[in-house]
Amino acid sequence: MSQTTGAPGDVRVAGAEAVLAQLDDEQRAAASAVSGPVCILAGAGTGKTRTITHRIAYAVHTGAVVPEQVLAVTFTARAAGELRSRLASLGVGGVQARTFHAAAMRQLRYFAPRVLGGPMPQLVENKLRLVAAAASRARLSTDRTSLRDLASEIEWAKTTLATPDDYPARARAAGREPPFEPAAVARVYAGYESAKQRDGALDFEDLLLVTAFAIEEHPDVARQVRGQYRHFVVDEYQDVNPLQQRLLDAWLGGRADVCVVGDPNQTIYSFTGADPDHLLGFADRYPDAEVVRLERDYRSTPQVVALANKLIGQAPPRRGLPGLRLLGQRAEGPAPRFSEHPDEPTEAAAVAQACRALVDAGTPAAEIAVLFRINAQSEVYENALAAVGVPYVLRGGERFFERPEVREAVLLLRGAAAGGSDPGALVPTVRDVLASTGWVEHRPPPGGAARDRWQSLAALVDLAVDLVAEDPTMDLAGFVAHLAARADAQHAPTVQGVTLASMHAAKGLEWDAVFVVGLVDGVLPIAQSLSRPEAVEEERRLLYVAVTRAREQLALSWSLARNPGGRRARPRSRFLEGLVPGSTPSAAPVQRRQKRAKVVLEGEAGELFERLRAWRSETAASASVPAYVVFSDATLQAIAESRPASLRELAGLPGVGARKLELYGEDVLATVGS
Repeated sequence: MSQTTGAPGDVRVAGAEAVLAQLDDEQRAAASAVSGPVCILAGAGTGKTRTITHRIAYAVHTGAVVPEQVLAVTFTARAAGELRSRLASLGVGGVQARTFHAAAMRQLRYFAPRVLGGPMPQLVENKLRLVAAAASRARLSTDRTSLRDLASEIEWAKTTLATPDDYPARARAAGREPPFEPAAVARVYAGYESAKQRDGALDFEDLLLVTAFAIEEHPDVARQVRGQYRHFVVDEYQDVNPLQQRLLDAWLGGRADVCVVGDPNQTIYSFTGADPDHLLGFADRYPDAEVVRLERDYRSTPQVVALANKLIGQAPPRRGLPGLRLLGQRAEGPAPRFSEHPDEPTEAAAVAQACRALVDAGTPAAEIAVLFRINAQSEVYENALAAVGVPYVLRGGERFFERPEVREAVLLLRGAAAGGSDPGALVPTVRDVLASTGWVEHRPPPGGAARDRWQSLAALVDLAVDLVAEDPTMDLAGFVAHLAARADAQHAPTVQGVTLASMHAAKGLEWDAVFVVGLVDGVLPIAQSLSRPEAVEEERRLLYVAVTRAREQLALSWSLARNPGGRRARPRSRFLEGLVPGSTPSAAPVQRRQKRAKVVLEGEAGELFERLRAWRSETAASASVPAYVVFSDATLQAIAESRPASLRELAGLPGVGARKLELYGEDVLATVGS
């Protein structure tokens, strides 16, 4: 009898111990801390997702939590889907794993009749229409680029809880560089809010704000939400903004059963409103918090790890939580390579040749990445890779499942599945359906849009092959359902090609071989950051993120001139000091950077900089706007250093958008050539 009553508990404990057995000592310590407050500092490649899913599973298996009372929030639908998938594999169902917006949407839709007096309002999926109308009423001349910039400023203001009245002062304090002077942006912001209210609509920021308000101001709503959710896990906590923190505080209601996971060294989204102080100050807010550090890097070779540690170790100390120092766990690999080139096309050609050699030696193209600071740098690498016959994929563009060819293919596959299909015939069936669109396997067309279309459809075939390898009984109906689940989670299949991506877009990803390119001052750190030390340090962390994407091979490069025959005067990135063999880090980095900026602007560059400043003053005076609205000093410095000879070259510089190119491009080129 005793054995019978004890059996369920024994099984539960045995399951819990099995969960912990799969972890290292630090991961085990984090997973065993089943009640909050808990802060997990997880370095790059240290098994963050593994740790938090095993922590939830351990808490459920030991009976410390009820799965339906756990809410895990993260920043992308794909990450939330990954959490749910891993929890299911650990035998844990019922846990809510969602993005902040998805969780707020679910709650607000339920409480809308009670809080808003009616059904859930419609959502503004794209701000541009309302922003354009508000800008027109404010008598601003705009194009699509400046409208996107205005929409971004409104999003930043709302995520930082700034009202239209607050915006001008808050924007100046934050060092924002809006497309128009701050008072004008504030008028557009106010007009946008009024238009949205007249339409009875909410935007995505409102979802969080109204949900937080509903919990804060309606005791019955608060009781129901807090009764449902008693345990919280917040992934990527270094990226939480004030609006998200307000919603989290509303959910918690003064309770402390929260586990946050983040890496201060990967704080790279301050420009969108993310506030790392929430992570850095967690132990101050919860003095009894358990803080666990994950530093064993299972992703990268010790050589890559050593370079990453050296890079981030040169940053000034930050207040709050202790720093992380990665400990490489993989076998030895090649030393990172550094290379200097006379100009950007030569640099791109060298990188393309190296990619060609890797592919010829057996490295899949999809396991290679070229990472740069700004998207304008991609074109020269697209051309170079095309010249050596290496396929490539641009990351950060249109979402995979929203591409026209993919939507058409999924529609055709769904139609074919409705007619029935035989298990075991999935791959040939998918090939036949795609062939009806004109796709021909093993015959990729030359570069451009046609190649991109071919690769998208080839990725669907590759996915079918992979699924059949896992489950030979998979039929077309199951494949279509799998595609739908992936689309919901924004989980695109692998497209075979070298990945070209900005450093921001690369966060959360990894490749066997990574080329980090264009490492010159004014690009990394970007020119706009040079006037603010904290912004420069965020640029350092961005390079750290890029470096830690590499599993085995890492190459870093820069070029002395933008164009062939140009003046070879561009200094390599200050972040490479102490990393490039033979170089040493500066003992007084701030003073040295200021000194180097003055040296760079001596001679011809210095003379051009002063001419550009004089032109800017005249232009600003004639338009009755502050000088920085025309161009910042940092942008003028980038122009003076690179001496662009065409509008296309000027457009590739930081701080020069389409609107400013239209207004000032010809005048700038005339000043450069004078």
